[in-house]
Amino acid sequence: MAFLKTARRTALALAGVGLSALAAPAWAQQSLVMYCGVQEEWCRAMSTAFERETGIKVAMTRKSAGEVYAQVKAESANPRGDIWWGGTGDPHLQAADEGLTLEYESPNNKDLNDWAIRQWGAAKGRTIGIYSGALGFGFNTDLVKKKGLAEPKCWADLLDPKLKDEVQVADPNSSGTAYTLLATMIQLMGEQKGFDYLKALHKNINQYTKSGAAPAKAASLGETTVGIVFIHDAVVFAVDGAPIKPVAPCEGTGYEIGSMSIIKGARNLENAKKFYDWALTPAAQALAAPAKSYQVPSNKNAPVPPQAPKMSEIKLIDYDFVKYGSSEERRRLLSKWDNEVKNLPK
Repeated sequence: MAFLKTARRTALALAGVGLSALAAPAWAQQSLVMYCGVQEEWCRAMSTAFERETGIKVAMTRKSAGEVYAQVKAESANPRGDIWWGGTGDPHLQAADEGLTLEYESPNNKDLNDWAIRQWGAAKGRTIGIYSGALGFGFNTDLVKKKGLAEPKCWADLLDPKLKDEVQVADPNSSGTAYTLLATMIQLMGEQKGFDYLKALHKNINQYTKSGAAPAKAASLGETTVGIVFIHDAVVFAVDGAPIKPVAPCEGTGYEIGSMSIIKGARNLENAKKFYDWALTPAAQALAAPAKSYQVPSNKNAPVPPQAPKMSEIKLIDYDFVKYGSSEERRRLLSKWDNEVKNLPK
């Protein structure tokens, strides 16, 4: 009798294990791990909407583009993420170059702007453009008046000695925004003069932040006079009524193609593809403006937020995404910036 009871308990335990084993893959099929490279509010809007529309549970982590790249690379032997959505295109291109992301062609590619498809072509199908935005800066109008400064209109104006410890920008090792600044100066001025500019600018920098958008918030709060950011990040605070004025520098400027990639080795690959296709639709891209993100969307049929900087009115350089998104060039320039700029005394 005792033997029968034991056998029955064992059978029930095994049955429970069997049911658990069957349930686990079913749950996994309804999951997605998303690494997000834009602002938290937009990240949440995207993950929540996708979850609501598909029933797929999204585990979202928000980091700057450079940080996501570092995480994807560190996890390459045992990938934990499925989709990398948002953030500047350079680290996405580097990841593609290093084989960290997967080739994929969405049926929605046909509806995208040429610049988004060029990004996809440059990455041999391993990343796609999802939005675009120009680099610039925002300044606190109250502080400029209080300090008796002329309103800065050009990159050269940020070297004014009166702005010592009054300019803020992110660290290009963690921030795609700041790496875009580094690559922009080299393309505007040549490598030597570009680094000379960054060395001179260093004297006026009060902090190299981790996040690319953080200097815009600091400028809006009066914690710094000038924040070097993508212009749309300064627009966010201007729209909310903060004393911050966005500027497209007079000499010309670079721009980003915010991108999306499927991580190689994704455990939820089919769900990653579903998100990828959905994120390229007009409806998904229209979630940006309500989340106070004013980039230009990549889908030609998506509404462009009226607050978005007019790219046609900004003097844009012919930014070489392939060269400055390559692994070798990014590593070289970041190392040079660390050695020749960041470590300089003030």
